[in-house]
Amino acid sequence: MPGRSSSDSSSSTTPTPSRASSPLPFSRHSSSPSETESNLPLLGLGRYTSSGDGRWFWRSLGSSSPRRRKRDGRRWRTFKSVLRLIVRHPLFPRQPLTIILALLVFTVFAISLTLILLYILNPDKEALPWRAYCTIPPTTSVPPHYRNALPYPYINPLPKAMPPSFPPDDLDALPPAGLFLAVFSMDSSLERRMLIRTTWAAHPRSRNGAGEGDDGMGTSRTVVRFVLGQPRKGWERRIQSEMEMYNDMIILPCPENMNSGKSYAYFTWAASNAWVPPIYFNTTHPAPEFSYSDQYIPAPRLAPHDPYFAWKDSVSGHPRPWVRPDYVAKVDDDAFVMLAELEARMRLELYATGQRPYGMPYTSPVSASFRMEAPKAESQTGPPADTPISSMVEQETPRDGSAGDPLVYWGYLVKEQFMAGELYGLSWSLVDWVSKDPSVKSFTKGAEDKQTARWMGLHPRAGEIRWSSDHCWIYDHPRSGTVYSHGFLFPSEVSRAKKSVLAYLDKVTRNSSTGMTLPSNTAVGSSSTPLSWSHSSVAKFGTRYQQPLQEMDLAHSVEALVEGSHMSELHEGISTDTERAWRNREGRITQYENKRVGGTVVVHFIKKHMWFLETALAFLEGDNFSETELEGFNADEGRLNVGLASVWTDSSVFKPTNASAAL
Repeated sequence: MPGRSSSDSSSSTTPTPSRASSPLPFSRHSSSPSETESNLPLLGLGRYTSSGDGRWFWRSLGSSSPRRRKRDGRRWRTFKSVLRLIVRHPLFPRQPLTIILALLVFTVFAISLTLILLYILNPDKEALPWRAYCTIPPTTSVPPHYRNALPYPYINPLPKAMPPSFPPDDLDALPPAGLFLAVFSMDSSLERRMLIRTTWAAHPRSRNGAGEGDDGMGTSRTVVRFVLGQPRKGWERRIQSEMEMYNDMIILPCPENMNSGKSYAYFTWAASNAWVPPIYFNTTHPAPEFSYSDQYIPAPRLAPHDPYFAWKDSVSGHPRPWVRPDYVAKVDDDAFVMLAELEARMRLELYATGQRPYGMPYTSPVSASFRMEAPKAESQTGPPADTPISSMVEQETPRDGSAGDPLVYWGYLVKEQFMAGELYGLSWSLVDWVSKDPSVKSFTKGAEDKQTARWMGLHPRAGEIRWSSDHCWIYDHPRSGTVYSHGFLFPSEVSRAKKSVLAYLDKVTRNSSTGMTLPSNTAVGSSSTPLSWSHSSVAKFGTRYQQPLQEMDLAHSVEALVEGSHMSELHEGISTDTERAWRNREGRITQYENKRVGGTVVVHFIKKHMWFLETALAFLEGDNFSETELEGFNADEGRLNVGLASVWTDSSVFKPTNASAAL
């Protein structure tokens, strides 16, 4: 055919080719420039050679050698031999029925193996001893990498002197902290955003506290905003309309994600754009001066749930400029936050000394063995491995500029490694450093809460950062069934838990000839760590929540979710007197022990809207006094220093119905 040539065709039968024929093959020992160039690694994987009989061979550097092909062939033959033996075995299923039974057995085996592996790999096998957490709070906020980390179940050692009780008497004498709190949301979560706007972001009991409250003075500098990534197509117009209506949404310049840099984008944005109201009133203690205290902008447009004092200042006609926040925090939208509780705890961190809780005097370490450990993967600016904790904790030398700003990393410390992602906060100095340090940009992908802890380890003053953790008042919803869940918690129940735990420890101390050392390296339920320390009258770890009685109205079913309540201790067929349990419930004044704050900060893992409403009813609704408490006052009106009416709504509006059908 035209255009082709063959070496064995005669010139008489083959047309003259249209191009010159190919050159003769190079000899194996040819020293021509072409052969030299063909050996260069960038010109190809192999070269042409010729054999004595004129046949062509392609010797490829990337192909398998004959020895490898022989080995692979041997493996394949061995596999076929083994498979043939299995198929020809007398017990191998051949009939349809036996094949089906074999598949069922194999399926059961695979599922069982999977469940066993999940159980072995799951670190949360038992409920945590939350009663011990509430009894023995941490006495130091030294970063875990700079001290002896607590072993499981992470119970703090019993100190010589217990930290002061919360709240301290002078809490309201301290200026309120500026808190910028971002709720991480997404474009399709409109219903959850509306629930937050109308409950904990604005409600008086969330912002003012229990009882008479403080008229919102504590949270007068607390701002709540919703943070989203770039909305998807089809959602832009709805998100824009929502932003114009509520003015409380922030769109970050990144795609919507959870563990691919959204947290870093938020803190970077906050370093330039986060502002909070100034201090509107005078307090006994003067406001502290930090390096960022002189930064301000004109008062922005307010959101409906912004503080009352900000709105009052706005309508005055001469609003005061807004300033930088003391803290920038994030919270997931499946969490319920009591703003007054959160602000009070963060406020104390601004005035804490060294690495000790606010108001706790310095005491020497328990023993010389309690020393600093070399931090893992830290920069060489950290303290040496043999530096005693006291020498680092107690250094209070004056500093200039930003060196005097507080360094606080606040949240729920998980397994002595990181603050849980449902809510954590960074002081302003840390946020500003995160946005500017180039090394942080390399650690933005992955579990966002773990990455944030990693950032703290990269800080040039990592050993001075206060890792302030609260294991008592941050927990999961009672219906979640997780290792962190128990009933809705109030200070009155924690006081009863403290008496029980301390009585056990006192008994152990008296029965021990060497004195009591709290064993924290044993699992919950062992003889060292009693099972009662993880007991909950509401939730049971690993099982789905069931309300005590089948027929309960909504108010009673919410009361049954309160830890230690009479309603939670009812049982079908044993104790069913709901009216008596309702009359004997504790009112808000009793639950909070006649204090404004001191209770639950965050309830997490609220995956259903009904669960969210239950939480709102439990913490924002209810009478200050129950019927039994009112009867015990003997008509002494002088003792009723607060209003008797419900703050939110009257529980009588709930008609008796089967509440379980709606949950």
